[in-house]
Amino acid sequence: MRLVFGSDHGGVVLRRHLVEIARELGHEVVAEFGAQDEDNSVDYSDVAVAVCREVTAVADTLGVLVCGTGQGVAMAANRIPGIRAAVLSDPFSAAMSRAHNDANVLCLGGRVVGQGLARVLLVTFLDGGFEGGRHARRVAKLQALERG
Repeated sequence: MRLVFGSDHGGVVLRRHLVEIARELGHEVVAEFGAQDEDNSVDYSDVAVAVCREVTAVADTLGVLVCGTGQGVAMAANRIPGIRAAVLSDPFSAAMSRAHNDANVLCLGGRVVGQGLARVLLVTFLDGGFEGGRHARRVAKLQALERG
């Protein structure tokens, strides 16, 4: 899988951990955006836009965004046409966000989710796939909302 990662200063430690895991699992990490350390503030919205542009530019690319809670990056990401970002903190929701909502960006809270759970969420998210069927109709309605 082709992956793009990003975080603000509140998620830099978790982002780096997840990048390592993704590479260990054999995924291609094509870009990392955002903070280089916890002491230099970076605006989550700028990071979300950079990641989402990469996700929408190349097919079969997923994004992973981390900020303090995961909420800010998700709010910014979901304003980008073609993005379906999900803030996740449990494996069931991680699986369902992919299967039923065709989520293409995983959002996590670096101050909320520990590294062990984050690994489970990343693996679950990446292993999942869109089921289509009745869910395709619903995702199409989300896409229609983007067009106004």
